[in-house]
Amino acid sequence: MRGGFQQNWVKSRCVEIANTLVTLSLTLSSGMLGKMREIEQLAGLDLPESTPESICAAVANIFHVRETEVGLLELSGRLLNFLYPAELKAAGAIPLSSSAVAARTARTKQAELFNDFTQVKHFSIFELVKLGDTGLDGQVIQKLMSAPVLAENGEVIGVIQVSRKAPRPAAAGDFTPYDLQKLVSVARLVGRLMAKGKGIAQASSA
Repeated sequence: MRGGFQQNWVKSRCVEIANTLVTLSLTLSSGMLGKMREIEQLAGLDLPESTPESICAAVANIFHVRETEVGLLELSGRLLNFLYPAELKAAGAIPLSSSAVAARTARTKQAELFNDFTQVKHFSIFELVKLGDTGLDGQVIQKLMSAPVLAENGEVIGVIQVSRKAPRPAAAGDFTPYDLQKLVSVARLVGRLMAKGKGIAQASSA
């Protein structure tokens, strides 16, 4: 009798564990599908719509940040120039040889994540530029992700960054390694959009 009870108890526990794993798998799959749909929305942008503004708006939606917390830079020669936010276009360029995070991202072609960005050496001058009526001007970047934007041949054509601004670190949620992987995927799509946009612009001016 006791042996039968133990066998039934073990079977019951196995069924419970199996059901839990199935539920967890379905939950994770649902979450990943949701993120994939968000990225597909970016991939589905038509070329006429693929402006820096529309691209960064789509990226902001994917990572649930404000649009002005997304930065898109284009590599021109040895300088990185801001394409978005528009207010930073006139703020100056970032030399590729500098110690700025964006410059290092372009040089190394490696994505990076910083959940303690205030402790990282960076060009804080760009944080002083007023970015519309976002209510973020009195706040600083607390968290940052940076990824290279590559052409199909692997050449660096820009950098995309996603940040979270707040008055203090605890007020801005951390980015995760999964977020960084997602940004790398997003950067690939942005690279295609930027490269195609350049091709069309060159053909039109020819």
